[in-house]
Amino acid sequence: MTTLVLDRVRTQDQPVARITLPRVVRVELRKMFDTRSGFWLLASIGIAALVSTVGTILFAPEADLTYYTFAAAIGFPMTVILPIIAVLSITGEWSQRSGLTTFTLVPRRRQVIAAKCLASLLVGVVSMGFALAVGVVGNLVGTAIAGAPLVWDVAPSHVGTIVLGSLLCLLTGTVLGVLFRSSSVALVAYFVLSLLLPTVLGLLATSQPGFADIRPWLDLNLAEAPLFDGTVDASGWAHLGATAGLWLALPGLLGLRLLRRSEVR
Repeated sequence: MTTLVLDRVRTQDQPVARITLPRVVRVELRKMFDTRSGFWLLASIGIAALVSTVGTILFAPEADLTYYTFAAAIGFPMTVILPIIAVLSITGEWSQRSGLTTFTLVPRRRQVIAAKCLASLLVGVVSMGFALAVGVVGNLVGTAIAGAPLVWDVAPSHVGTIVLGSLLCLLTGTVLGVLFRSSSVALVAYFVLSLLLPTVLGLLATSQPGFADIRPWLDLNLAEAPLFDGTVDASGWAHLGATAGLWLALPGLLGLRLLRRSEVR
């Protein structure tokens, strides 16, 4: 008994290693793959890329078999799947009631949220790299089957803006997850923000001529569209900065403030 007590005292006297951000990021990445739903959600990225590529080869006109066509076909499901991954990564602590354990082991909530955001961004970057690589293979195979000339109509800068646009979609899911901390509410809010709100703003711009000049400063989807088209200019970057500040930065700061004060159960 004495030996056990002495060993316990020695153990308590030893300094405890600090939990670093990279370590928490690795844990969050593993948590994203651990569950069956998480695994298949991540697997759906590859499945969607392959299905989109095969569909483009089978049904696209020969003249449209270009790399941009494949990139656009693969990129569309990515803008839907990646925000869902981000939402579930953030809200999992509350929906699965694991938040008490997580925030007990890592008391600094900002560190946990930062790790979740970085893990989601890493998944997004890797997913987009995979999607663009599948697009290259699809372009090579599709043009070889159709006997059409190879067309590489996506510049490196355009690739960068496509990745940026996809990551902004992912960050939208992250922000809504932090703000609402409920999977169902955050997902509904994302689809309202990405589908319903642009439609309403478009109708207002059509019916109210004066609103057409204001819409680019309020509509996040409209501001993100030039990133995917490769047509963003100086005014486009200004619109993107304003809308990102309105729909991403401000709700994100509010969500972090509420998260710090909320009770974890």
